[in-house]
Amino acid sequence: MSSSAVPVASARTALSQPSHTNKRYGWLLFGITVATLVCLPILAVAWLALNPATNIWPHLASTVLPTYLFNTLVLMLGVGIGTLVIGVFSAWFVTHYQFPGRQLLSWALLLPFAVPAYVIAHVYTDLLEFAGPVQSLLRDVFGWQGSKDYYFPKIRSLGGAISMLVLVLYPYVYLLARAAFLEQSASILEAAQALGLSRTQRLFRIALPIARPAIAVGLAMALMETLNDFGTVDYFAVRTLTAGLYDVWLGMGNLGGGAQIASLILLFVLCLVGLEKFSRRAQTNAQSGSSRFRSFERVQLRGRKAFLMSLFCALPVILGFVIPAIVLVRYSIIYFDVSWNSDFPTIAWNSISLSMMAAFVAVSVGLLLSYSKRMLNNNLLNVAVLVSSLGYAIPGAVLAIGIMIPFSTFDNALDAFMRKHFDISTGLLLSGSVGILVFAYTVRFLAVAFGGIDSSMKKISPHMDDAARSLGHSSMGILGRVHLPLMRSGILTAALVVFVDGMKELPATLILRPFNFDTLATQVYQFASDELIGESALFSLLIVLVGLLPVILLSKTIDRSRDVYD
Repeated sequence: MSSSAVPVASARTALSQPSHTNKRYGWLLFGITVATLVCLPILAVAWLALNPATNIWPHLASTVLPTYLFNTLVLMLGVGIGTLVIGVFSAWFVTHYQFPGRQLLSWALLLPFAVPAYVIAHVYTDLLEFAGPVQSLLRDVFGWQGSKDYYFPKIRSLGGAISMLVLVLYPYVYLLARAAFLEQSASILEAAQALGLSRTQRLFRIALPIARPAIAVGLAMALMETLNDFGTVDYFAVRTLTAGLYDVWLGMGNLGGGAQIASLILLFVLCLVGLEKFSRRAQTNAQSGSSRFRSFERVQLRGRKAFLMSLFCALPVILGFVIPAIVLVRYSIIYFDVSWNSDFPTIAWNSISLSMMAAFVAVSVGLLLSYSKRMLNNNLLNVAVLVSSLGYAIPGAVLAIGIMIPFSTFDNALDAFMRKHFDISTGLLLSGSVGILVFAYTVRFLAVAFGGIDSSMKKISPHMDDAARSLGHSSMGILGRVHLPLMRSGILTAALVVFVDGMKELPATLILRPFNFDTLATQVYQFASDELIGESALFSLLIVLVGLLPVILLSKTIDRSRDVYD
């Protein structure tokens, strides 16, 4: 054995010594603790659903539950079809064809990511309702007097909710589909061409089956966001399971019934999580058996085909971002004096500070989880890390009810104890604080932080850890002096994404926020509920502008991919 290998071997041997046992168990305990905290809301919902104070499940099942289920299933089916059609075909077009505006549209198709669904719902309701500019213009042009003289589809409907969600959720499918298409070998597609397959046949018989795992992951993420949506379906009066949860819990005052509906939502989530995990496994197996030999050349289009392809790719951008942005800017200017008052800085700071705290906590926990996984090759820890990443799949409304149950139980028990023994009321220490929102955001977005950080952590060679240990550095010393400097960009990206997601989060914030504590999202919801779309524009515009930050990062990623594959 060479002398250079002695320190490395010594360092590895040292890990197995009894002096390091407590540290190893400490990392394992940390992972299990985080997984337990993430599971706590799910367990609380399941417990209350099985033990409600008043069981109204038979009443729900015989009255409103079939409507909730039908609307939810139709909504998911419509959003699934819409996001697949727009996401897959636009990704295929910008990857394999050259047409006017292709380079701009390749990243502009991500812009609707920045617009929350409830914001775009408010914008299009104002544009397309009976008194809005679109129908008013049609009546002026054609001389119609009232709604009986013509037919115009209702925007506040199940179909309208599907359209709004498709416009902001198709980027999930587009992003992953385009990445999958870029990684496919030109040799495979050319071999299919030599066998007489047309471009359409090559898409459906070759490219789509290879890209199917990635597309399924994007579809699962879009459907999870559909289940999480409350602002759009509530504003459009579409009674889904999420809206029904609010009705039963807050409207009927029955927490047990709300938990039972929440448990039903979790069944949908489990199916989507299973689809995503299976698809990722299939994607790994598929990619391991294929390699990309060389890049492909795009087909140059001209004339009618080029125009139609440009129009197909441009419409989602125009409808999903350009028109909402123009409307929000216009209303922000018109109603600036009304919106920009003494409350606006406070509300904006509430959103910013809350999202910053959540980003810091989620990134810190995600970093320690990733490092503990790196330190220990332990099956129990791997399961704990997997469970910890399930929070993103839990809809905000379900998460809120699951957090409220144990926190309020603790607050009430502590208050009763202090009243009995010391004649002091402690009030709502946990469930009435900003801390419960930070906890909810952390659980909800921990998977986002962990995913970005763990991918950066895996790029660091384990030999660097061995070398640092041979020099006498502790585990935390290695993390601080070796990993953090090398992972700076990955950590900042993860923090930014969590920050933006926190700024847009509505369902959990509506339920868990303290009294007299408003965020940009809740303020938009309140204004829109009062039909004050113009007054909410400035708040909505700020959310959209902040949401552009991760879009810029994704655009840079696409640019790097284009440099590699072009």
